[in-house]
Amino acid sequence: MNVIDALNARFTCRAFKSDPVSRETMVQILEAANRAPSWGNTQPWDIYVAAGEVLGGIRTEFLANLADTIPGATDLPLPQDWPTALKDRYTSLGKARYKLLSEELGRDTLAQIIQERNYRFFDAPAVVYLCMDRSLTPYSMFDLGAVSQSIMLAAQEYGVDSAPAIMLVLYPQIIRKTLAIPEDKAIVMGVALGFADADNIHNRYRSERRSVEETAKLYGF
Repeated sequence: MNVIDALNARFTCRAFKSDPVSRETMVQILEAANRAPSWGNTQPWDIYVAAGEVLGGIRTEFLANLADTIPGATDLPLPQDWPTALKDRYTSLGKARYKLLSEELGRDTLAQIIQERNYRFFDAPAVVYLCMDRSLTPYSMFDLGAVSQSIMLAAQEYGVDSAPAIMLVLYPQIIRKTLAIPEDKAIVMGVALGFADADNIHNRYRSERRSVEETAKLYGF
């Protein structure tokens, strides 16, 4: 698969099959993604991967916190507001997904179904946790973004689908305890990996993208 095909094929998978991702495939994905650029080759990312019973334990504790209505507290602060244009796109995404899902799942329980699916990590067989030293500045976040995109594109080469989601790191204390992540490492983002359940309604929606004419200003061409 070439890069353009991978970019067009990638989507946020919200329903995975139970089939595991092999250790060999995971290593191949991470080896390729590790070529991502970083400021001065600092490579500020620390990567932890959970699968099998290890991930199952994390999932169980997340669901227990949901049942007990324990609020999450991510290592990095969540945005409190968005510029109007971004907020409009965020709202439009939610409305479009809810409209599609409500056709089969019913409006009364839809919010609960979606929330539980988030806390189950979309039933993914593996989750990659991206961490960085707490002393680093937001500039290193660019590098983590580069390596996370590289992970998702490399995964496409091996037929593995992905879902980057802040919900995957909603309770960093659980992840830190299970994976022995030091306190001086911030757990920034999670990327769920696995094989998409193509027939599941949660995977039918595809978000729109703005045109190049709207997003970019080109000069001198």
